[in-house]
Amino acid sequence: MAATSQSDSILTSLNDGVMTVTLNRPDKLNGVTSTMWGELGDIFTSAAGDEEVRALVMAGNGRGFCAGADLWDPERDNRPGHPLESMRRTHATALALHQFPKPTVARVQGVAAGAGVNLALGCDIIVASTEARFSEIFVKRGLALDFGGSWLLPRLVGMHKAKELALLGDILSAEEAREIGLINRVVAPELLDETVDDIASRLSAGPPLAMRLSKKLLNDSLSRSMSEALDAESAAQTIALSSKDTAEAIAAFAEKRNPTYIGR
Repeated sequence: MAATSQSDSILTSLNDGVMTVTLNRPDKLNGVTSTMWGELGDIFTSAAGDEEVRALVMAGNGRGFCAGADLWDPERDNRPGHPLESMRRTHATALALHQFPKPTVARVQGVAAGAGVNLALGCDIIVASTEARFSEIFVKRGLALDFGGSWLLPRLVGMHKAKELALLGDILSAEEAREIGLINRVVAPELLDETVDDIASRLSAGPPLAMRLSKKLLNDSLSRSMSEALDAESAAQTIALSSKDTAEAIAAFAEKRNPTYIGR
């Protein structure tokens, strides 16, 4: 059963536990307006607490994934308050995506630039078409990194490569992005939907509690010592071992069948 909703600029659908969030401004390469950042944040926050949502796919309509913030957004000059407050509202969306407890997948075709590339990098798994292009283009617009780029890049590719990407603003091909560890997979354009659907379906069918615990352990790992990480793993594993899902996984293994997880 699928549930769908639609606004002018963002489409959402829910099918078999997979929520797909699609930016829908193809004529602007899905450039994001101030209003859209808030709408995305609301979607992430709502989906985080929705038990029907088991995984989330972030996508863009048309020939691009997302060209970043719409620099010609008419709302930019009419927003109340200091510009810092506007940036904080936008970055609340980046944080909502980072803290999203369920697995996320970015489906990238065409351009992903600026805040758009960091929107993709904020997802757990990134699948790109061979036609995709990636750029931390901020420097070429006289801007600093935003939407989490300064946090994400060093963790994905190391500090020196992060500085190269940020200070030069070069455009990377999908294969170049994969080679440096920026994204996970590169596929032919005609295989993009099939590949993303397969990954999202596998995530949706997996044990929600165990994946949520593992995702948080990994997100928190770089701010912890080995000892702290082991303590966190002990706590997480204690929760998992007492869950109905673990009992179901063991029973399914013994009975040679696929498990059915409930997230508890």
